[in-house]
Amino acid sequence: MFKHIVFWKFAEEAASRTKQENMDIVRDGLLALVGRVPTLRSAEVGQDVLHSDASYDLCLICTFDDREGFLTYRDHPEHVKVASYIAQVKTERAVVDYNF
Repeated sequence: MFKHIVFWKFAEEAASRTKQENMDIVRDGLLALVGRVPTLRSAEVGQDVLHSDASYDLCLICTFDDREGFLTYRDHPEHVKVASYIAQVKTERAVVDYNF
């Protein structure tokens, strides 16, 4: 199994929307990929509730059968659309990918 975890910080305003509006759009877009991208086994999106100095605003946790499944997801046109939107509204990104 392969796990892909991403953390983002979002701009207070971007793409003519508020931070919360953009986080909602991103959450909905990412969760909609389950069932659309065949190699994506599960996806969970969480919004930070503590807002500490070390916090990121949103995280994604995805599972795949293997690394190749992740690469298929990464390059899938539906994922590319969501990732392109995220690139417009995020200020920071951190990623961890690992086998388990």
